[in-house]
Amino acid sequence: MATEGEAGAQASMKRPVAIVDIGSNSVRLVAYEGLSRAPRQIFNEKSLCALGDGVATTGKLPKAGMEKALSALRRFKVLSEILQVGELHVLATAAARDASNGAEFVEAAKLAIGAPISLLSGAREAELSAHGVISGIHKPDGVVGDLGGGSLELIDVKGAQLGKGETLPLGGLSLMDASKKSPRAAVKIVRDSLAQSRVIDRVAGRTFYAVGGTWRALAKLYMSQRNYPLSVMHGYVIPARDAADFAGLVARVDTETLISIDIVNLQRRPLLPYGAVALAEIIRQAGPKEIMISTAGVREGLLYEKLDLAQRRQDPLIVAASDANQMFARAPRHADDLCDWTDRFMRSTHLEETADERRLRHAACLLADVNWRAHPDYRAEEGLNLVENTTLTAIDHPGRAFLALTISYRYLGLDDDGVNPQIRALVSARMLDRARIVAAAARLAYLVSGAMPDILPSTPVVCLKSKVVLTLPKQLADLASERLYSRVKQLARLIGREPVVTIGE
Repeated sequence: MATEGEAGAQASMKRPVAIVDIGSNSVRLVAYEGLSRAPRQIFNEKSLCALGDGVATTGKLPKAGMEKALSALRRFKVLSEILQVGELHVLATAAARDASNGAEFVEAAKLAIGAPISLLSGAREAELSAHGVISGIHKPDGVVGDLGGGSLELIDVKGAQLGKGETLPLGGLSLMDASKKSPRAAVKIVRDSLAQSRVIDRVAGRTFYAVGGTWRALAKLYMSQRNYPLSVMHGYVIPARDAADFAGLVARVDTETLISIDIVNLQRRPLLPYGAVALAEIIRQAGPKEIMISTAGVREGLLYEKLDLAQRRQDPLIVAASDANQMFARAPRHADDLCDWTDRFMRSTHLEETADERRLRHAACLLADVNWRAHPDYRAEEGLNLVENTTLTAIDHPGRAFLALTISYRYLGLDDDGVNPQIRALVSARMLDRARIVAAAARLAYLVSGAMPDILPSTPVVCLKSKVVLTLPKQLADLASERLYSRVKQLARLIGREPVVTIGE
């Protein structure tokens, strides 16, 4: 685990890597701190150019869109120089490849950005989207759908294995053009196109991974209308039936009348009904069990492809948590001690712990001290903000809620006073119980060690028959106190044992 953290930290020592994505609706520059299994964005800027507007009907990129895109690319070139980008990768997608004047635009774009441009085929775009999902979703199993302005890419994914991708002319701008701005007419276009798909039927009973700004905007609107407690989009899951009902509503009403529509970018709103039509029809025809939002797509897929095999096999959640620990903890090595200390304790309890539960516990240990600089009264709030809103990857929302709860219980106590009931509702009874156990162990560990490394290995806490036993070496015997005993008692009570503090030889 320390190796994974060190590998992530090494990325920050390199020059930034940047990707410019020339899409049908927007042109975007994203700069990352460096290549890593959990890449951190340091700059993200976009320009909504509507480059693909009208391509479906005229066959050409619009002059206004090209001018906006070229202006954005010249600006992004300057920004890349300011950021001292070491590697700049430029990608162009559906609009540029489908338009009759696309080649002419690409040549002008090369001059504007000062770098080569990779014009992606539909199959290649689907492959990169799938690698993005693999990079950011833990053990994905389903079909990735990347909805852009000009096209929809579909590809099957299971673990790190990809199927054969395909592209359909169902992007938001394409649908709006082809349907003459009629969401009702767009339904038949989507239905007929999906009927030709070789991929979409494979999602039946599995997860549909929704990639792309329009689908993110739909999910954001859905979350806001339900007063959802987390704001992070990545890993958000909507049951398929609920998603279909909501998409149907968005497709048939004036979007400006929707509750919370103000949270959606004004320029994005006209595309919402067409993204909704595409999603509703996918659900109707293919029958996925759920829709999961992935903010990782083509750009993250390209970064993932540039990693070596050993890096790809790292757990991005642990890498990201290790990076946070290295940057913010008082003594980063203490987190490794805490992982090992709780490993030993959990083994001694004989409580069943799955591999996924173990990785969440390790992530909680790595994040346990990243908020120490905050005033003690606000450490719980700081920690909650970190896990609720930061760009942790390869973690779903119940997992994120689990981490939030371990922080709440650690700082606010093991009862539910002050703990957000909406966050609590996101986890199962089993996860809630484990969050209390991990928090109780952390409360004890930090009282014993003072957050310093090399103490916990000599102060084990284990279950011995009906007891939870904390052993202190002779040189630390003076740590034994009523307060310490109370912490052992809290932990023991959660697993139905009696507390004991002993002094070793």
